[in-house]
Amino acid sequence: MATYAIGDIQGCYSALRRLLDKIDFEPARDRLWLVGDLVNRGPQSLAVLRFVKDLGSRATTVLGNHDLHLLVVAAGHVKQHKGDTLNAILRAPDRDELLDWLRNRKLMHAAGRYAMVHAGLLPQWSIPKALSLAREVENALRRANYADFLKNMYGNQPDRWRDDLKDYDRLRVITNALTRLRLCTADGRMEFTHKVAPVDMPRGFRPWFEAPNRRSRATTILFGHWAALGLYRDRNVVCLDTGCVWGRKLTAFRLKDAKLFECDAAAQAG
Repeated sequence: MATYAIGDIQGCYSALRRLLDKIDFEPARDRLWLVGDLVNRGPQSLAVLRFVKDLGSRATTVLGNHDLHLLVVAAGHVKQHKGDTLNAILRAPDRDELLDWLRNRKLMHAAGRYAMVHAGLLPQWSIPKALSLAREVENALRRANYADFLKNMYGNQPDRWRDDLKDYDRLRVITNALTRLRLCTADGRMEFTHKVAPVDMPRGFRPWFEAPNRRSRATTILFGHWAALGLYRDRNVVCLDTGCVWGRKLTAFRLKDAKLFECDAAAQAG
């Protein structure tokens, strides 16, 4: 049995299946960790959702910002953005079943020496602290009134964590850190406009995983979200967003021996 973490799929179902063939993935034997952003921008988001959902407990998925965006659009709180490719899901006969499945996914997962989030962790959060905070958002998404949270989820403020934050401000900071974070200051102030490679960063900001005294540094964090960073490996972080939806690669990381597997993106069938 092997467990593979796979980077942002974003509707690239054909590439996903080619990568699974390459690693000889066998659902009866192996397990997948998916770093989020299953959907959007690529043309096969519906196929990806159906496939991952059908894997059941053999796949562990954390929510990414594009997955949450789908839920917000489906709830009617925002319109689709230019470049969104969500219509097939929104018009599907099993739409409600898929959306209910999606909003019941985790925002963070940890097992053994690894933890997985879509984007990042704030420097003052230990792994147990981050898991506890992630559960607060997960619980909000699973309640009957989850649409109220989705309506209040978007926004860049507050831009840093405080233990005394309450209500939607609290949930928004947790969500932003776990699904949108790239840069922060040493004390955890987040910045959301810098989406390119980590050069020419705003003064005082650095990649979240380079924050001094980061409390999660004893655990290897698997994450995606940062296609401009691409494949990045350091002592305790692995970025697996290798830009498949932008015509680059889809990447898998085998947890037991840290071996990488990649397949090239190819023209996706519509």
